[in-house]
Amino acid sequence: MSQKSPLAAYIHIPFCRRRCYYCDFAITVTGDRALSNSSTMVVDYVNYLQQEIKLTSSPNTSLQTIFFGGGTPSLLPVAKLGEILTTIDQRLGIAKNAEISMEIDPGTFNQQQLQEYLRLGVNRFSLGVQTFDEKLLKVCGRSHDRQDIFTAIDLIKKLNVANWSLDLITGLPQQTLEQVERSLEIAIATEPKHLSCYDLVLEPVTAFGKQYHPGEQPLPSENDTAAMYKLTQQMLTNRGYQHYEISNYAQPGYQCRHNKVYWHNESYYGFGMSAASYVAGKRYTRPRTRKEYYSWVENGALIEVEEMTKSDRLLETLMLGLRLAEGVSLSKISQEFEQQTVDRILSGLQSYLEQNLVEIFTANHDQRLRLTDPKGFLLSNTIIASLFEIFE
Repeated sequence: MSQKSPLAAYIHIPFCRRRCYYCDFAITVTGDRALSNSSTMVVDYVNYLQQEIKLTSSPNTSLQTIFFGGGTPSLLPVAKLGEILTTIDQRLGIAKNAEISMEIDPGTFNQQQLQEYLRLGVNRFSLGVQTFDEKLLKVCGRSHDRQDIFTAIDLIKKLNVANWSLDLITGLPQQTLEQVERSLEIAIATEPKHLSCYDLVLEPVTAFGKQYHPGEQPLPSENDTAAMYKLTQQMLTNRGYQHYEISNYAQPGYQCRHNKVYWHNESYYGFGMSAASYVAGKRYTRPRTRKEYYSWVENGALIEVEEMTKSDRLLETLMLGLRLAEGVSLSKISQEFEQQTVDRILSGLQSYLEQNLVEIFTANHDQRLRLTDPKGFLLSNTIIASLFEIFE
């Protein structure tokens, strides 16, 4: 399933104005000062990033998707983003119809920047809104306010950006169901082609992780977060968005091609500090700090691979594929892992099948397994954990 040459690449741009209280990503905090083409940290990082890309073996195929994530990629000067894309194209090739996505935050770009990103070939933008509630933006430690959000959306619309996504978070401290509903109403009115709606995850090293405990106030209760999830699903699907992945919704034809590479457990490159790759059935992650990353590149970007066993591949295929509304192909699992494996899966999930949390269906003569929406998606962690118990 994952032995083909990668057709996707993730590029990590670590710069952020400040660290949001829920964030555990590998970032470099820059403060409010603008980053220029001559900023030492920018020049150094882009140089090392290009070196790493150049150390990668050239494939026979061109990239179909590229994703600039972070961090806040829109803090990177346009010229530096262009240098990175040129290096990628020269070393790995970029297909003519490639999806090139970029995360952007309100208050970090202007009209000229957006025009330049489009000119460079970026054709999909993911706007990090998180909430339209002014109070909750401050609770999260976001660097933007409501007006910044509306200004950013106006710029996107003014330039007729065809493909853009909007990110929201539910389950935030002090957040109510009414606030979620209001943010969704505003989001729908702005007409993005895609929405990512994530439930807050408390990571131990974050400010939220140190300050709050699951199930305790001021965090919403488990029942409240379930209600938020169901409300999100209902409001967005009623307005024509396809709920194609646990946390993602898209208008027809606008599913994120890059992220589906992950969920289909296909190969991909990762470049930059903390970025992960999955190449030739082997997974590996780069150092999380700039200093360690630079040293690693200087030493030839030697990879310490995580060997994936057959059992690992199976469990990852199930764990990732069951996040999708299309589910996983039982036929393909039977071909790669034998029919006995499919029998064990179905036997282990019998109680969930009876509760209508999991279902078997046929699409294009292919027998498939998926979680039901929204009941099965809400219990995805429990269901997937039971699969791990069967095969570990």
